[in-house]
Amino acid sequence: MLPRRVLQLFVFAAPLMLSTVSAETSLQPPPIIPYGLPITIENAKLAAAAAVTEARSHKWAMAIAIVDPAGMLVYFEKMTDAQNASVELSLEKARTAALFRRPTRLFQEALAAGGDNLRILGLTGVMPNAGGIPIVVNGKLVGAIGVSGGSVDQDAQVAQSGVGAVK
Repeated sequence: MLPRRVLQLFVFAAPLMLSTVSAETSLQPPPIIPYGLPITIENAKLAAAAAVTEARSHKWAMAIAIVDPAGMLVYFEKMTDAQNASVELSLEKARTAALFRRPTRLFQEALAAGGDNLRILGLTGVMPNAGGIPIVVNGKLVGAIGVSGGSVDQDAQVAQSGVGAVK
């Protein structure tokens, strides 16, 4: 039997996954990304290092979280002067990207579209701000990265650098 929280997630997420947000933005699930083995600590460190390098190149102070496919923390790094609030935000972005198998930017865009999409606010475990991106290796979801500390576009840019480092 599935735990209550998982069942609640399915009950709330199923209608969301079946609806479209707008012509440009859709929360339709991506083509099914099968789950792979969890990201290794070595790959998690590679992703974080690439993200830190990108952030430093712009003089941005960030918090970077890497999680496995179940949203469990594998690696975390907080740069000097990153705001303390970014710690939990980066972890929530990573968890959202892993559990829903899509970038958190899609949730942000859906909320911006308004209307029926406001139901996203009731979904357990959704952080609707860009900066969370799934990590896919050989076509399988191995984890996700979450970044916080700058604007949502800066967070997403840094997160994408981390994803790009993992092969």
